[in-house]
Amino acid sequence: MTTLESGSVTRPAAVRNRTRNVVRLQFVNTQTFVWVPALVLAGAWVLTMLIYWMLHSAGISEVKTGGGSQAPLWYFLVVGIQAMTLTFPFSQALSLTRREFYLGSLAAAAVSGLGMSLLFTLLGLIEQATDGYGMNGYFAYLGWVWEAGPLAAGLTYFVLTMLFFIIGFWSATIYKRYGTAMLTIVLIGIGLALVGLVALVTWQQAWPEVGRWIVDTGSLGLTLWAILVSALLAAGSYLTLRRMPA
Repeated sequence: MTTLESGSVTRPAAVRNRTRNVVRLQFVNTQTFVWVPALVLAGAWVLTMLIYWMLHSAGISEVKTGGGSQAPLWYFLVVGIQAMTLTFPFSQALSLTRREFYLGSLAAAAVSGLGMSLLFTLLGLIEQATDGYGMNGYFAYLGWVWEAGPLAAGLTYFVLTMLFFIIGFWSATIYKRYGTAMLTIVLIGIGLALVGLVALVTWQQAWPEVGRWIVDTGSLGLTLWAILVSALLAAGSYLTLRRMPA
């Protein structure tokens, strides 16, 4: 009886330790989770500032915003792909379960995503304090995203990084499990579904209602919906991983 009780107590601790080992395994290659995301962020910021400086020098004083800040967020698609393709074989060689590997990979992405969201939030605060670096140019601060405050903006950035990571991870899992043809079919199917949704809204002439819903929901509300979508995708990704051969 004592043995059973002690085993039931120590097993969750062992699982946690093995999951932490996956986090360490993912961070062995610091380029994937740390340096390349930071480099993409820095490069996008520098390029955006150069464009703003040229516009400011030309006498353009209007508010300047661009899409450069999306680059490091989109890169988390690549992070998700590499977390699966580069590390999964090593996890199996270390006799880690798929559940431990998946939870550890999500935890590693959460650490990296949290760091990215903190940097975005800090940049946004600096941009607010300096009126867009004195050029009325904004990289991380977008009024609509920040309308609920810096904490809500940081949550939005974090959720987006995790959403992109999960999409990339699941794509790599489908590729490893079923091959290129199936991944292509899935991507085409998703594209057709999106086109069909756009067509339905267009035929129903419902774009004004969609626009009002987006505005009424706000950035924070959309972020909460994105959390739900991320949870559903994460569950689907895990179910696919469970059925993948070693």
